[in-house]
Amino acid sequence: MKIFITYCSAKKNDSLKGTGIEVTPDVLYISKNRIQPFMETCKQKGVRWAIFSDLYGIWLPEEEHAWYEKSPNNVTESEFKALLENFDNRLKEFDEIYFYRPSPVYFHSLYKRLLDETQLRERVRLFSSIMDIK
Repeated sequence: MKIFITYCSAKKNDSLKGTGIEVTPDVLYISKNRIQPFMETCKQKGVRWAIFSDLYGIWLPEEEHAWYEKSPNNVTESEFKALLENFDNRLKEFDEIYFYRPSPVYFHSLYKRLLDETQLRERVRLFSSIMDIK
């Protein structure tokens, strides 16, 4: 089994802010530069996908969470360890883990560290074009 993942976006649907309403990631994240095209392509291709949230960890498309604000710059060491454990546990069933990173320049050091330290690192492949989603 394989899964396609990308990191979260600061650009969110602000109409949900403070409401406590829980939604799926495709409703919360509204950036048209990276995350929306990623999610739409995954849906069109019928592949399993997820978002890596700086707060929730692996967020599958059928799961719902409330609006949140969490920057990768503000992840503490204990939060990082919890995110790493979440990544390892939630993705252990996948043989192939494809992590979408369109530009190395904008790839936060938190995500690089996560991919370096995961127990699943041998299964992780970075890719930079949504055309590679198959």
